[in-house]
Amino acid sequence: MPLLEQVLGQFPQDVKVVFKNFPLRNHPLAMPAATAALAAHQQGQFWAMHDRLFANYQGLSEAMIGETARQLGLDMERFQKDRQDPKIAAAIRQDMEDALKARVRGTPAVYVNGRFLKDRSPEGLAAAVEAARSKR
Repeated sequence: MPLLEQVLGQFPQDVKVVFKNFPLRNHPLAMPAATAALAAHQQGQFWAMHDRLFANYQGLSEAMIGETARQLGLDMERFQKDRQDPKIAAAIRQDMEDALKARVRGTPAVYVNGRFLKDRSPEGLAAAVEAARSKR
C-alpha cells in the first residue's frame, strides 16, 4: 500500500492530501504526463492516471499516455481536448511556482503542515502527523 494511503488510513480525520504538480524539467515527458493527469481529473480519474504514469515513468511515451487513458475508459476526444486546455497549463505553472517558493527540488516531496518531511518512511510520516496533531 502506498505511503500516503497508509497514513490516510491511520488518521482519516486528521490528514488531508494536497497534490501539487512539479514536472521535472529534465524529463521530456513530465509535463505531458502532468497535463494528462489533470485532463483525466476532468473525468474523475486523476489518481488512477497519476499513479500509473508515475509508476511507469521510465517507459513514459505519448503512446503509453494514450493507452493508459483508454484503459481507464476515458472519453478520448474530451481527454485530448482537455490536455490542450490553457487552464490546465496555468494550474501546472502555478503549482510549479508554489513548489519553487517552497524550495522543492525533486519529486515526490512531502510536507506536513508546511514542514518538509525528510523521513518518508511510514514511521517517519506517522511521527510527523502525530507531532502536528499534538500541537493543536
